[in-house]
Amino acid sequence: MAEPSRILRVILDTDLAMGAPGSDIDDGFALALAIADPSIDLELVTTVNGNTDVESATLLTLELLARLGREDIPVVRGAAAPLLRPDLARSASEQVRSRYGSRAPVPGHAAVEIVRRVMASPGEITLVAIGPLTNLAAALALEPRLATAVREIVVMGGVFLAHTNHQVMPGEFNIWVDPEAASAVLHSGAPLRFVGLDVTLQVRMSREDGQRLVDSGRPFARFAGECTLAWIDHLRDTNPGDPAAAGSCAMHDPLALAAVSQPGLLTWRDAHVGVVTGPSIARGVTVADLLTSASPPEPNCRIAVGVDVAAFTELFVARISQL
Repeated sequence: MAEPSRILRVILDTDLAMGAPGSDIDDGFALALAIADPSIDLELVTTVNGNTDVESATLLTLELLARLGREDIPVVRGAAAPLLRPDLARSASEQVRSRYGSRAPVPGHAAVEIVRRVMASPGEITLVAIGPLTNLAAALALEPRLATAVREIVVMGGVFLAHTNHQVMPGEFNIWVDPEAASAVLHSGAPLRFVGLDVTLQVRMSREDGQRLVDSGRPFARFAGECTLAWIDHLRDTNPGDPAAAGSCAMHDPLALAAVSQPGLLTWRDAHVGVVTGPSIARGVTVADLLTSASPPEPNCRIAVGVDVAAFTELFVARISQL
């Protein structure tokens, strides 16, 4: 797969939880992949409420960057709750604070820092959102011109050619947590690419892949492999009706990150996407019009509709194994 001809400047917005017991790991792998990708200059990481509370996400991000030897990358804390539900803000546990609280983020607010950096370099910075879109929506509200100043926004979110098949969470998690924020981003006019659950579920780390990382002898890869095996065990125990969960876990966020520098790993299609908001049984569901009618709506994003699983897996495992 050919590399881009220039270095891509990236801001990663994440609800990272890797490192906490029983927590999802793919955000951490996406952060690691951004650092391992020679085509990407990761300039900033911002954190958001989602997989975990924003305080924990911030502390765990700082810890992971230290493990990766990249404490020079600034981390700015972001939204603690969905746009319309500030009452849902959470705090880190004393266990997380005592274990990871020795490092502090850069002072400030994620949305403000996103605006500052993008507006200072119009057309240069790609935003990669692998958590709920609260920070991005807030940034666009602070400065609507962000939509035309950003190079593009790549989102891990939504499900377009399938369904979650979970009534308690009918939308993909990142959209379901804050559908109002997702709707705001989709209405912004920014250049958007979405990598949805129907595609990311196809790229998986097996127990064998996890053990390969453990056996690599590299410090971060060993840690990541141990986290992978623990997460697969957790999925097996909490999803007994899902046969795939018994021996593997999906790499949702790393696929979206890989799409920044390796868009050819995926097949893309123009679409007009909306999000169900408000109190509804379908809250958080993304509805994609594939523009096939005689008078289709205007497209507002591109969605991934396919992936080269073998090529992604080879790229991903090879790069993480070197860390």
